[in-house]
Order: sequence, then structure tokens, then C-alpha cells
Amino acid sequence: MLNAKSFLAVDFGAATLKLAEFELTEEGGLLLQQYGLKSLGQEGTQEATREAAMIRALQELLGEKSFGSRQINVCAPGFHTFSKFVKLPPVDTSKVTQIIQYEAQQNVPFPLEEVVWDYQILGATATGELEVLLVAIKSDIVEGLFRVAETAGLRLQLVDVSPAALCNAFRYNYSDLEGCTMLLDIGAKTSNLLFFDKGSVYSRGINIGANAITQDFAKESKLSYAEAENLKIDQGFVSLGGAYEEPDNPHQAAISKIARQVMTRLHIQVNQTIQFYRGQQGGSTPQRLFLSGGAAIMPYTAQFFSEKLNLPEVEYFNPLRNIDINPAVNREELAKVAHSFGEVVGLGLRNLAHCPVELNLMPRSILQRQRLNQKKPYFAAAVLCVILVVFAFGWFYQQVAAEKQRALDNLTGRLEPLQRSEQQLSKAVRDLKGAETDAQQYGEWMQNRFYWANMLADLRKALLAVEEKKEKELVSKTGVWIEKFVPVVTVSTNTAAAPRRAKKGAGAAAEPEEPPKEIGSVIMSFRAVSLNKVKPDADTGIAFAVDQELKGMTNLFDPAGVTLGTIVVDEPTETFSFDMTLKLKRPFKS
Repeated sequence: MLNAKSFLAVDFGAATLKLAEFELTEEGGLLLQQYGLKSLGQEGTQEATREAAMIRALQELLGEKSFGSRQINVCAPGFHTFSKFVKLPPVDTSKVTQIIQYEAQQNVPFPLEEVVWDYQILGATATGELEVLLVAIKSDIVEGLFRVAETAGLRLQLVDVSPAALCNAFRYNYSDLEGCTMLLDIGAKTSNLLFFDKGSVYSRGINIGANAITQDFAKESKLSYAEAENLKIDQGFVSLGGAYEEPDNPHQAAISKIARQVMTRLHIQVNQTIQFYRGQQGGSTPQRLFLSGGAAIMPYTAQFFSEKLNLPEVEYFNPLRNIDINPAVNREELAKVAHSFGEVVGLGLRNLAHCPVELNLMPRSILQRQRLNQKKPYFAAAVLCVILVVFAFGWFYQQVAAEKQRALDNLTGRLEPLQRSEQQLSKAVRDLKGAETDAQQYGEWMQNRFYWANMLADLRKALLAVEEKKEKELVSKTGVWIEKFVPVVTVSTNTAAAPRRAKKGAGAAAEPEEPPKEIGSVIMSFRAVSLNKVKPDADTGIAFAVDQELKGMTNLFDPAGVTLGTIVVDEPTETFSFDMTLKLKRPFKS
């Protein structure tokens, strides 16, 4: 738990920036001190101008009210984040991180070096499978959020994602509900659908939002985007369909039809997700639906989903249900927008206590920058102290400098004969050390004659052990062999280890030859018979078994330097291959 008296939570939505200041109460709860909303306008929907729009909106909100904190938790918008629920087979806990990283490589639609990603294990199924929530966001998006906060004079302390923040807010406020509950958060660009059932949670992002209504209406009515958005907010509602009489206002009639069409597309996705949740995830039939998000307030939205999903309980999500509210806050105005503050409340709960889902997508570069900024005052104070100490001691040393100089002149005359003797002795010692180094190098070369042969023999034993183990486990013939062996050669920086070459001529000093080359690691390409038809994760298990076997060869390899590469399946040959980098326990000088 953080010790800050108060802190800010900001949801950078696609169309609206939502800000709230919270304070921890003495009873261990959360108090809403004040809040604010600011539209990002059409600039917020375009990547080129979105960052400038967020900075302007945040600065305006901070200027309109006196927020007392500079600490900020932020939530990245859903259309910028990737999230997926994955199930992992029952494995040893020591291998979970490796398998999740492999899943991230397979599922995240960007190279992992370009994203910040995190995961949380949510629990286990009856069959022992691990349920994992995997989230990722491109690093430059988070860097942009950091720049927005820094420009506004705020210190970013965590970056969350919409599904996680909504999950924490719902669990905190509606932990008393029984049965399966759905939460549908309808945003501007995307929507989030969450299922809560018996302590478990499942989430899916849907690429349909209220902006689609504005875009279709603007195109049909030939109005600008801003005009269409204003008309949608002022006059829009979801048409009830059937034999209902259309409004006399043509714009209102057009918006209602378009809104129903968009909501129908959203309902189709919701219904498909329900079927997937019940069939593939083993979930229960939803008993109720809560609506949240800025677009959910459009009139007749609740009636539409109640009719389409045949659910008697369709309510609006109240994320402030168990949150204390400052008496100075206008509750009537707050009630109009409370349903859209789910992510903001979820961010606030991260400072309160342990939450069901705790993710943080802060890049390492930002964390290092923040640590450096925190230490700058101490660096400045240390420099000032050093300057004062130097000034104080400078006067003292100036007084004794003359006396030291006289003593130095006296010693110099006495040391000159000794220095000549020392130079002769140093030369003899260097020659002796050079001879010892040459002898040691030649000894190593003799010792290393059988280095590679012994290594390959030990590797063969390791692979045979893996084959024997996996044949017993999978009850199927297993084969693993080395396909390629590439030593990684570097030039040794230890020039003292190089043999010395004598110059021609009497009395000539020996000079070192070129530095020796050194083999510090090897890259091995393995190939094995694919047994995924026997067991879905058999190939991964074989590769990990080889990895563990080689890590155990501590006489040859450094376990921390044994790295398993990507597994590549070759279906025509019914084999698969993988590379491993093996750091030698003792570098081999060639």
C-alpha cells in the first residue's frame, strides 16, 4: 500500500479523458475527493494529434480545479491494448514463466521487443490447466502517456488496462452477487465484455464502439463529424424497432436507426462471446447484465439488450457503490456520468489494497528515468557537500604545501639510485611472468586436445537420456540429434595471456603476438521427431527436457547461459528443430 495522502487516476479513453482524485480513509476505504471529464474531440480519434489533445485536456482539467496530488495512475484505452485469456497445460511452476513467454511470442501481434507486456495467473481449472490473462501494449504508446503526464507536471506510477481496471472495480462493488454476471463497457472505439462467475473472470475486447454511430450518421446526413457527434449526444437514442412510430425530426430518426444497427452488430458479438464462454470456457449462463461506458447512456440501450439477450436484469454499473464521496461533490451531476468511471475507480483501488488483477505496463526505461529523477536532489546535495569539503581542506593543504615540497626534494635525491635498481628488478620480474604465462598457455593447449570430443560424447549421453525419459513418458519412439554445431569465436581481451615472440638480436625484448581467439559459447541446432500427434505439447516438452538436461551439465556449461530458442515444426518431415546457445563453463582458447 502506498503512503500518499491522495492520488490521481486518469482514464485516457478514445473520446473522453476522465480524471478523479482519491484519498485513503482511516477505515481502509477509498474517498472520492473530486473528479472531472474533458472531451478529446475529433483530434483524439487521430493518432497524429491524439497526444496533443490529451495534454491539452489534462492541463485544462488540472487548471479548472485544485487537485492536491501529483501522483497518477493511468489506464490505456482499449483500442491500444492487446489482451487474451490463455490456458496452459499442467506444468512445473519453474517452467510457467518460460511457457507464458512462448505464448506471448505466439499471440502478441507485435515483436516482443516493441511492446510492454505483463500477465497474471487467475487460477486453475478442474483439470489442472492454468488460466492466464496476457496483456500487451506498444512501448511508444506508454512513452506517449508518460510524456502527457510529465508535461502536466505529474508523476506516472502505474499503467493499467481497461479489462483489469473494470474487473477490480466490479469485484470491489458487487462481490455479493451470486451466479454469472456480465459487464458490458461500451466505449467510443471498442467495447469490453467481462464475465464474473464463482470467483473467476473472463474478458474479451470487441472492436465496435459508439464512434461507428457518429461516422455512419455523418456520412448519411453529410454533416461534419463534430456536428454529427453533437446531434447524437443531444437527440440520439436506440430505436426499439418493430411497429414503433418514427420521430418527426429526420436527424433523430436517422440516428435511432443507425444506433440500432450498430447495437445489433454489438449484440451479435456479445451473443457469440456468450456461446464461446459457455462452450469453450465451461462458464454458466449469464443471469444479469451491467452496462458501463460513455456510450451506454444512450436512451433505450438497456431495453435493447434486455430484449435481445432475454435478460430481465439489465442495470447500469455503479463503480462508486462502495466508495465514499466528499460532501462537496455534486452527487446529481456525478450520477449522470458515474457509469463511465469504472476504469478510474479500478485505478484508485490499486493504491488501496491487493486487487484480484494487478498488472503494470510501465516500461523499464520509464522506471529507470523516474529513479534517476528521484535521486537528482541527493546528487545535487552530495556535489555541494563535496565542494564545501574541498574548499575547507584546500586552505589547509596550501599551508603545508611548501613544507611537503622541501621534503620531496630531499627524498628525490635519495631515491634516484633505488629507482634505477627497481627498474632492473621490474624487467627481470616481467620476463619471468612472461615465461610463466607462455608455459601455462602451452599447458592449456595440451590439455584441450580432447575438449571437443569429450563435450560431444557428454552431449550424446544427455540426448540419449532425454530420449529414454520421453519414450517412457509418451510411450512412443523418440529421437533427438544435433544438426549443426557452431562455436562463437571472439578475440580475447587478455593480452597478457598471449605467447611472447622474441625479437632477433642480442638483448632485444620479447614482444607479444596477436591476442588469442577465444570460444566462450556455442550455438547448437537440434532436430527431433515431432510427437505432437501423440500429445499436443510433446514437442515443447522434449525441447524443455533437452534444455534442463544441458543446464545440469555444470561441468561444461554455465546454467545461466543456456538459452532455448524458438521451436520450428517441419510438417513434411514430421520433425521439429530448435536452437540453443550454450555458454561454456571454461572459455576455450583457440
